Amino acid sequence: MSIYKNLENESSLISEKTIAHYDQNAFAYDEGTKDHDVSQNINALLRAIKSEPPFQLLDFGCGPGRDLQTFTKLGHLAIGLEGSQQAAQIARMKSGCEILVQDFFNLSLPENTFDGIFANASLFHIPNKLLPKVLSNLWDCLKPNGILFSSNPRGNNQESWYGDRFGSYHDLAAWRSFMTSAQFTEIEHYYRPSGLPIEQQPWLASVWKK
Repeated sequence: MSIYKNLENESSLISEKTIAHYDQNAFAYDEGTKDHDVSQNINALLRAIKSEPPFQLLDFGCGPGRDLQTFTKLGHLAIGLEGSQQAAQIARMKSGCEILVQDFFNLSLPENTFDGIFANASLFHIPNKLLPKVLSNLWDCLKPNGILFSSNPRGNNQESWYGDRFGSYHDLAAWRSFMTSAQFTEIEHYYRPSGLPIEQQPWLASVWKK
């Protein structure tokens, strides 16, 4: 079997198991995360966009739609993208926004469309072998000078299963390498939650310009 066939089979397994997990737990995630405060991340994205509002935004891995509701209340035009049909259904109902149901590994997005992409706790589900392809897809769908925000659980560049979810856990240097190879320019990065020692900040947030 060729290396490409192996990668295809591995990717299909990762996608199917991870999406199935979110399908089965969509309502629990909605209930458990609806009050999470990610205003720091939302503000980091919005202040980096230099075009005139309202902004065209893509919430990549929107889950049950918590942040879509925030973007809409702020007057922006937001679209969600989600792999889980169940989570997408909740997001449509709660936000009233258009939700694209797509496998992260096989994206079909319009080119030069979005002022900003909000990828909050979503890109870490993409294995390293596929990350350049996905970042290229996101680059293409951004307008010139568009902004990509990402927040991922950080680690020592290991890839592993956590139950039925696959994750890639990057440190800052590795994440920078992927992003700069995809032609993005770093604006800022920070660790979350704010105000704690770094060993108690499991999230790496970063802002990038096309």
